[in-house]
Amino acid sequence: MVRVCRLAAVTMETPDLPRSVAHYSSVMGLAQTSVSATEAYLGVDRERHSLNLMRGSRPVCTKLSFQIAVDADLAELSRQIEALGVRTERVTDPEPSISSALRFLDPKGTIIQIHGSPGPSGNRAAGTGIAPVKLGHIAFNVVDRDTLAKTHGFYSEGLGFRVSDWISDFFVFMRCNPDHHTCNFLLGSGNKMHHLAFELRDWAHMQNAADLLAQRDIELIWGPGRHGPGHNIFLYYRDPDGNIIELFCELDRILDEDLGWFDARPWHKDYPQKPKVWEDSPKAVNIWGPPPPEGFL
Repeated sequence: MVRVCRLAAVTMETPDLPRSVAHYSSVMGLAQTSVSATEAYLGVDRERHSLNLMRGSRPVCTKLSFQIAVDADLAELSRQIEALGVRTERVTDPEPSISSALRFLDPKGTIIQIHGSPGPSGNRAAGTGIAPVKLGHIAFNVVDRDTLAKTHGFYSEGLGFRVSDWISDFFVFMRCNPDHHTCNFLLGSGNKMHHLAFELRDWAHMQNAADLLAQRDIELIWGPGRHGPGHNIFLYYRDPDGNIIELFCELDRILDEDLGWFDARPWHKDYPQKPKVWEDSPKAVNIWGPPPPEGFL
C-alpha cells in the first residue's frame, strides 16, 4: 500500500491577501518564498512552502498537499485511490518546486494533492515572529455522520492513515507518521476547516508565542491547556480572516507501529498509552481545566 508520509502544505483563500501575508510572515514568522498580486507561498523553516494563500472572495481552506515516500509511485497510488471509486488527475508543475502531482477530491469535497519530494530550498523562516518548527495538523468539520464515516474510511483505505483516538463517536484523530494526529475530523456545521496547527519547540516557545501575540493585540480564544487525545499543550487564536490557529507542543508520538502504543510521558494516565475512545467530557479536550468557549466546536 502507498501511504502518505506528512502534511506538506495547506492552501487557503483570503479576501485580503496582503493582510494575510503580513500576518503569517511577521506574526507567525513564515518565510515568503513567492508572492504576487493573486497568490503567496510561505514556508516553515527550510520548507519551500507550507502555507499557500490565494486571493478569493471569502476565507476558506481549498486544498491539502501531502508528500509520499521518495521511492513511492504516484501511478500506483492513483490505482489504489481509483479502486475506491474516486477519480484522480495527474498534474504537471502545479506549484513552485513541485514537478508532478496527483490530484482528487476527498469525500468532504476538499482538493487533495499528493506529490513526491519537492525541489530544494535554502529559505529559512524570517527572524521575527513565532517561527514554528513545522506545519503540524489540520482539523475539519464534517456535516453529518455519513460524511464522517466516508472521510475516515477514505483516509484509512486510500491514503494509509491510522486511527489514533476517538472522542465518543463524533471526533476522530488520524495519523500518517509517528505524530499522534495529522488530520482530525469532527461533526460540525458544514464541511469546512476547523483549525490549522503549527508545532512549536517546547513550553518556553509557547510562552514566547503568547507574549508576542499579546504585543500584537491578538487575544487567545482558548488555552493554554493540555488536550487528552494527543496530550499536546495548546493555545488557540484567530488570524485576520477569523480562521482558528492552534500552536502546540509535546504531542504524543508512536515511534514503533509494531508496539502500537505512544511514547511514554509523565502526564499519561494510561500505561502504556494506546489508541482508544475517550469519553465526551471536558477532561477529554482539556486535562488542565476549562472546556472550549461556546461555539468553538
